[in-house]
Formats: sequence, C-alpha cells, structure tokens
Amino acid sequence: MKDMGVKPFLFPMPTYMIGTYNHDNTVDVMMMAWGGICAENQVALNLEATHKTVANLRERKAFTLAVPGADTLRQSDFLGTASANQVPDKFARTGLHAVKSTRVDAPVITEYPLTLECQVAEIQDQPYGLRVLGTIVNVLADEKILDAAGKIDAGKLNAFVFDQMQNGYYAIGEKIGQAWHSGADLLKK
Repeated sequence: MKDMGVKPFLFPMPTYMIGTYNHDNTVDVMMMAWGGICAENQVALNLEATHKTVANLRERKAFTLAVPGADTLRQSDFLGTASANQVPDKFARTGLHAVKSTRVDAPVITEYPLTLECQVAEIQDQPYGLRVLGTIVNVLADEKILDAAGKIDAGKLNAFVFDQMQNGYYAIGEKIGQAWHSGADLLKK
C-alpha cells in the first residue's frame, strides 16, 4: 500500500444541497459534502464560516437539506462552485424552482426528489471549523421515488456522490444486497 499522508479521502462523499433564505427573502442554495446524519432526528453540516449560507443559518435558524438527482448535476455543481457572496443571483441563474417550506423558514427546491426540513439546533464554532446541527422536522419525498408501499426507493433517487480524490461525481442507485441479511450466514460459524 502507498502512504498518502493526511487527506480527507473517504468515498463516497454525499452531495447535499442546503437551502436557506437570504435577508431579502431570496433563495440561497449551496452544495456540501462534509456532513450527514448524526442522530435519529439530526444532521450535522461542516461548513466554512465565510459562506453566505452560514450567515443565513445564523439569522433564520432553519434550512432544507436535499439530495440532488443526476438530472440536476449541472445546476447543483454550479451551486457548489459559485459563492453567493460574489454571485448573489446564483440560484436564479440555475433555472431551478423553489417553494416555501410549510414547516421551516427555508426553501424547498422542487426539482430535488428528497428534502429534509430542518431547524437549527446548534451552531458550534470549533477550532477545527464550524458545525451546524439541525433537527429534522419533516421529510418530503417526490412520488416518483416511492415504491408501491409508499416507501422511499433509493434506486429511484438517481443520486450522485462526490469523489474527493479525483474531484468526480458518480451515479449511484443499483441495490446489491440487503442490510443486516447479506452477511447473516457468517453469524452461524
């Protein structure tokens, strides 16, 4: 094995879209990869304090966290590349659409198939960076990603993940096993 040094090389990294409102009620969305579920009803976002999104989180105390589909890769990548501090109309440039959440003071991007509506529980300014903990108050799922029983089918999300080693995006979706069953036969030994 080759020694690579200290790098944040873990694969896959999620691609999540954080939706907030600016002080003038315009929509701000940014892509993030450093975060995820940290408890049954909580998410953790690791962000740089200089992001416009962070100012919005501090002010509004709410956000949405969405899983983008591959059909929005171009727009989602742009939302992760352009800074709202320099490009205030970045959401408008994408052609995506937003509606106001009925549960939190944040936008729901209608093109994203899965959205968590969240309240800010805590903002932690740590020596190693800024962490936002959010409490999930509701999950919205587009009908097109549901199975016949009304449950979310991950294969229908058409999601993609980030590769920090080569800065690529990779489509995901094929189910290859069943959790807590695929290796169950090894318990019998």
